[in-house]
Amino acid sequence: MNLRRLYMVLAVLLVVWVLLPIFLIATLAFSDRPSVFAWPKGLLPQQFSLETISFFFGVEGVWRAIRNSLAVAAMTLVFSVLLGAPAGYALARYRFAGADAYRLLILMTRAFPLAILAIPLAVRFIQLGIYDTLLGVALVHTALALPFAVLVTSSLFLSIPKELEEAAWTLGCNRLQAFLRVVLPLALPGLAATAIFAFVISWNEVFAATLLTLRERTLPAFLLTSLNDSPLPFRFAGGFFLIVPALVFIFVIRRYLFTLWGIASR
Repeated sequence: MNLRRLYMVLAVLLVVWVLLPIFLIATLAFSDRPSVFAWPKGLLPQQFSLETISFFFGVEGVWRAIRNSLAVAAMTLVFSVLLGAPAGYALARYRFAGADAYRLLILMTRAFPLAILAIPLAVRFIQLGIYDTLLGVALVHTALALPFAVLVTSSLFLSIPKELEEAAWTLGCNRLQAFLRVVLPLALPGLAATAIFAFVISWNEVFAATLLTLRERTLPAFLLTSLNDSPLPFRFAGGFFLIVPALVFIFVIRRYLFTLWGIASR
């Protein structure tokens, strides 16, 4: 019983540690300008106002940056799942020489800091004609998310008994039909987790987006280049809006995560 209480206390502390900064940013994002500049600041808005949010959305370039971020995150999500799931399935279902080395090489791709590849990436993207394009940024974000996608889907497919596929083969399904009708429905929770991770990585990534774009900035890159010259309300509103889309995306596909964790969706 004492151990259970300890787990509950740790869970509460973790929730507070995660949600308190979000709550404080949201509080200041929906406060009027005097409350934003006031010191000390209260935990609750002294006067609820949309002035700060309206000011943020009224800044030139914000809406374009938001559209760019959504487009890049969507492409990263699709590329990561379409490329990572087949690779994970192959690792889980087939035995081939070098499988362990392949897994290690996948992990090693995250061992190199992106800053080391900054100049080669920029030069290569200019040569390929995809510099300052949303596709170029999405490709880099996919490279960042792909190791996680491959390893997670590999573990996911390993947990699905192969006998289910073999039973589908005996009932007249080919390999593709067995995968689509039997394996894929069972794998959706794990694929949803992979999609969430890819989306969040892309939405929050700033270095590649800043390096590889000049006009087609994503929202984090746009905010980074604007923060030094921006007033305090713009910073709080920008920070709040960086958090919201990822939370909304997680909320939309939460039922797949509940299924993954064995929790019945309501």
